[in-house]
Amino acid sequence: MSTASRQRDKARSINLDEDDAPASPLPPVAPRTAPGQLIGLQGRVHSQQQEIEQLKKVLEERAPSRLPVAKLHEVEGRRRKLTTEEYAELKANLQRYPLAQPITVTRRLDGEFDIVAGNNRAAIYRELGREEIDAMVLDIDESMIEHAALFSNLLSPALSDFEKYWGFKTLQEQTGINKEELAKTAGISDTHVRRIMKFDLLPEAAKETLAQRPERLGSAAVEQLVKAAREGREALVIEAVGKLVESETFTQAQAVAHVAVKKEKSERKPALVIKRGQLPVCQITSRNGVVGVNFPEKGGEDADAWAQRIHDFIEAELKGR
Repeated sequence: MSTASRQRDKARSINLDEDDAPASPLPPVAPRTAPGQLIGLQGRVHSQQQEIEQLKKVLEERAPSRLPVAKLHEVEGRRRKLTTEEYAELKANLQRYPLAQPITVTRRLDGEFDIVAGNNRAAIYRELGREEIDAMVLDIDESMIEHAALFSNLLSPALSDFEKYWGFKTLQEQTGINKEELAKTAGISDTHVRRIMKFDLLPEAAKETLAQRPERLGSAAVEQLVKAAREGREALVIEAVGKLVESETFTQAQAVAHVAVKKEKSERKPALVIKRGQLPVCQITSRNGVVGVNFPEKGGEDADAWAQRIHDFIEAELKGR
């Protein structure tokens, strides 16, 4: 199953508190007219935006608890991908300093916990032999868990632009909000959101490859790759992304150069040589619209005079046309 398919199969509805929902003995009747359907859609989007805001407030205000590391479980697809260097740096930091940001978890039926955000931190605590970790236990509807994972990591400087793109895309698909509403909900500029959403215009094969190492391509370079793909150079874009993922030494600048239109080198024509007998007197060259006249044996003594003659000749030719 592709990454996009997995994301679309996530939660379809959002409800932070089921107890607050009014009882409804009969299922709602869907509006049949186009205006009615539009009003209904706007109402659902507005409701979901409010619930997302409530979720952000929960994440900001919830007091952390101390939980046993042994009772924490990782859910596939939620761990943020780090490079080997980033993971080692995080481990060194956690080995020396206390946890700056608690992980977030939800309670399982067996009394243990599923990690929502903070899988790398929890894994490092296990490696360090730590028995407990600071955590926020979220008491939210299951359909909101993926949103919680997104907002817990969204503003992390280490979160790659591609991972932010997937988070934004998932949120958009689940709520139907546009880019401006998405920027307001996430608390960042709409320009930044639009730049990150450029990843959506990459060829599907390039996105699937990039998902293996999302940190290898940023939103600035992706604009150039998207432009190349639109101009019919999709194969080069897929190839460039593959090189980025496979090679540590292949840079984003090289990826952009790889997909750029290659300018054909103009063929250099041989110089025209004017001789007096067997002795070369003058060489005339032409390249990229520039005509050069060289008197190798004269040392430039007659250059000014010849420049004037050439000027007069060209001027006379133009007047005669």
